[in-house]
Amino acid sequence: MLNLKETMFTGIIQATGIVSGLEKKGSETRMRISQVQAFDALSPGESIAVNGVCLSVEDFGRDWFYVYASAQTMGVTNLGALRHGDRVNLERALCLRDRLGGHLVSGHVDCLGKITAVDKAGESVIYTVSFPEHFSMQVIDKGSVALDGVSLTVIGCGPDFLKVNIIPATRKESTVSEWTKGSLVNMETDIIGKYVEKMLGARINDRNNTKSESRITGNFLREHGF
Repeated sequence: MLNLKETMFTGIIQATGIVSGLEKKGSETRMRISQVQAFDALSPGESIAVNGVCLSVEDFGRDWFYVYASAQTMGVTNLGALRHGDRVNLERALCLRDRLGGHLVSGHVDCLGKITAVDKAGESVIYTVSFPEHFSMQVIDKGSVALDGVSLTVIGCGPDFLKVNIIPATRKESTVSEWTKGSLVNMETDIIGKYVEKMLGARINDRNNTKSESRITGNFLREHGF
């Protein structure tokens, strides 16, 4: 069952900020983010998603805050590629009274995706994103995915790629407008899909009395009503 005691986001970007300071110590980094649109009443230790990565506020002022990224976080995300002056997507943690405008996003990045194609579609832009194939079971057509913290609907997918359609408003309010062919983006798959895959995988292993890898396939999911 989904644990809502964990920090959650919605993937609806509230503001963008500017990287105004970087303090690198080995594989770790402390970042100073200056906000284009200031957040009111920040609290020490509160969670903010920076390009979809859940980080804790260490210190803050009227229009800036500091966050720390561990070596593990830096190794899984694209935060290591940030430079002074880069723009980042920002979202504060979800309150239970808030509208869920996107989908449940944990801020725990699964992998890096790579933009492999950018195609105009009227006023929208369709991005094709490649990703490691072992995450394919967590990506479905018309399902949800978070890319750099932006909640998006998958409009097509295969074993190692997905497509998303970006409307003008999303491009305007986030860093999506800066994505080009070859850009690396933080990718978080749908948390509900992860729970489903784990539960069904355990059921299959129990039936076969083995600890072998999950044998979930597209046909298996369809046969069981998913």
